[in-house]
Amino acid sequence: MGAATGAARVPQTAGVTSLRVGEVTLNYRLQGSGEPLVCIHGVGSYLEAWDGVAERLSDRFRILSFDLRGHGRSSKVRGRYEIDDFVGDVLALADHAGFETFHLAGFSLGGLIAQRIALTHPARLRRLVLLATVAGRTEEERERVAARLAALQAGDRGSHYDASLSRWLTEAFQARNPDLIATLRQRNAENDPECYAAAYRVLAQTDFGGLLDQIRMPVLIATGEEDAGSNPRMARHMHERISGSQLHVLPGLRHSILTEATEQVAALMRGFLSSSAGDAQ
Repeated sequence: MGAATGAARVPQTAGVTSLRVGEVTLNYRLQGSGEPLVCIHGVGSYLEAWDGVAERLSDRFRILSFDLRGHGRSSKVRGRYEIDDFVGDVLALADHAGFETFHLAGFSLGGLIAQRIALTHPARLRRLVLLATVAGRTEEERERVAARLAALQAGDRGSHYDASLSRWLTEAFQARNPDLIATLRQRNAENDPECYAAAYRVLAQTDFGGLLDQIRMPVLIATGEEDAGSNPRMARHMHERISGSQLHVLPGLRHSILTEATEQVAALMRGFLSSSAGDAQ
């Protein structure tokens, strides 16, 4: 399928700066030129997760990526997180970058944050990209994610991550990219356990499945065929409820399509976002 060609990269940290938003310092990067695009990563990740995609789109888009609060080099905020805390951070960074309106892409938890922005601040968005994102969980799916949250909150961090590797990436990709896997393990070990659990609670307990028909802008939805947490059923649920949306289920892939299918994701985003001529600005 050509998904992994050039995809395995060690995250880089060059060209980043920070913005103070209230009591929170947010680490961010601006790169490229063209239409504004904001990219939001998932739980336990960091802005560099978007590097491969950003490199492939920077000739066409001015890309803002950043570390969510509690992640990477942003402030390690203690206490309970609410999804609107993340929304406020995104909008503050977009304002700082001069993005009056912008394309928005979210991966996993980032996709939930993106859904919330689309529902509460639709006038700010041009087009929306939802990658490996949850919506409309069944009771069984809610129970599974609640069990993972409980384990995290009880301090069972290591086994959660080890189990997650096989949910995120295929064994073949892991075998081909041992250096990248080692780097991902190291970065995970650097995560603050309390902040990770606080962000994971938002992922586990947030679901906008019943509100998706209110999203009116053009939307691209993509997930891996073998993604257990953000599965194709959820992707179809979103597609059926968001009028005019596009759906792509990527064969043979699991959750971390940003890592394992960088070229595919970038190509899908380029085609979708580049057709924005004539969209309401």
